[in-house]
Amino acid sequence: YLLDKSDKYDSRDVERLQQDDKWVENYLLWRHDVVDDALKMIDVSFQWRKEYTVNDLTESVLPKWLFESGSIFLHGYDKEGYKLFWFRVKHHIKDAKQQLDKKKLVAFWLEHYAKRDHGKPLTVVFDMSETGISHIDLDFVRFIVNCFTDYYPNFLTKIVIFEMPWIMNAAFKIVKGWLGPDAISMLKFTNKSDVQEYIGGEYLPPHMGGTDSFKYSYPPLVDDDFQTPLCENGPITSEDEHESKEEIDTDTKDAGELNEEQNLNQKKMNSIEQISKSEETDKTEIKPKNAKKALTTFKGPLLHISPAEELYFGSKETGEKKCLIVLTNVTKNIVAFKVRTTAPEKYRVKPSNSSCEPGTSLDIIVSLHGGFAASLQDRFLIMAAEMEQSSGAGVPELTQFWKEVPRTKVMEHRLRCHVVESSKPSSLTLKENTFSSPAKTNEDLHIQVIAYSFINKRLQEQIDRCLWFQQLSVVLSLLSVTVVAFCFYL
Repeated sequence: YLLDKSDKYDSRDVERLQQDDKWVENYLLWRHDVVDDALKMIDVSFQWRKEYTVNDLTESVLPKWLFESGSIFLHGYDKEGYKLFWFRVKHHIKDAKQQLDKKKLVAFWLEHYAKRDHGKPLTVVFDMSETGISHIDLDFVRFIVNCFTDYYPNFLTKIVIFEMPWIMNAAFKIVKGWLGPDAISMLKFTNKSDVQEYIGGEYLPPHMGGTDSFKYSYPPLVDDDFQTPLCENGPITSEDEHESKEEIDTDTKDAGELNEEQNLNQKKMNSIEQISKSEETDKTEIKPKNAKKALTTFKGPLLHISPAEELYFGSKETGEKKCLIVLTNVTKNIVAFKVRTTAPEKYRVKPSNSSCEPGTSLDIIVSLHGGFAASLQDRFLIMAAEMEQSSGAGVPELTQFWKEVPRTKVMEHRLRCHVVESSKPSSLTLKENTFSSPAKTNEDLHIQVIAYSFINKRLQEQIDRCLWFQQLSVVLSLLSVTVVAFCFYL
């Protein structure tokens, strides 16, 4: 394909394909490990990506009115923790002159999310309330279908269609013809009475029977609704405060002392050597010799963040309420950071707004309030930016710094929450002064499934060959018996 069509591909896509195993794996998974089919899909999607200049789609190259219309946006999560991609059909009117821009808007959102959340699949929601014939646009619908079936591999979990008018039934029979059998099985037709089987009420607007008060507006781009500022210990109630003191005394006494020392040192502007020494001594006390590190690390330009994608909390039965995030400054300057969350009422983050010296690592303890349980919909956002060496690192200096720092110079990284039923989560958790041993991640299981499928395929081929040889030997035996019998007859 490269030899024949190299001019039809964006070189950045080719380079990414050669380096990103996860991307390749998604193509294979979406095409059921049939290599030829996966190659054809890569060819089609790469040509489309270059035609639509997907790698260069930004807010500035698309008309502002497209974003302001509110017909397409990302917001909230379904009950399985997948991001919701909303299509408010009543805001869409068929217009051939605007069609290309609207298609590019869909591509912009998909690419924006794929880069931001490392290709985690989406749940598509078609809100068809208050729609009629004037909103039917089969060409646009076909483009959306193609995005998930041909251009973005393994990127779709389900399609939730809310209150489809009966007048659109005929049109939707045509749409079903474009969908493959896999995609058809993902269709979920819903109304007010059953939509909450897939999406919780907290992310459904009132007209869909939910309690979400979210109202779309632009600018800025709709994000994960991370709350800021997040207090050092969250909105602690008296009950939580008592529980927190007990937990810190029994589980993370040394970690608490470490962070308190760091805050005091920052306020008093002590030397870097004193801070690094206290960190080293306290960290050696916290971590046992056999402590295991997280399996994955996000390597950003300013900070390395471990774990890379998910914080593992235990269920109410397992009782694991604390996780550890390790930040490592890989620059030659001080890096300021702060932590936001979509659920500030649930979590304490300590420290949540501080700085990290060049070449050093810092532990952030994330703990749940008493009575709360972690949810798949909860998210954390770590923001980081370089500070000048002459800048102070106290609370007033950091507050002023975040007011003035340009958005383009801020590194952002998101972490999801994952609830495990077993007592062996795969991220760093704080419980009984030890770190639980890592469990297998979804990526590991995917790789094993692919490996087993190839092994099964080879075994099937061997069995087929054996059967063929067996049949051949039976035929030859019958021929030889026939020849011998004929000779005796003569």
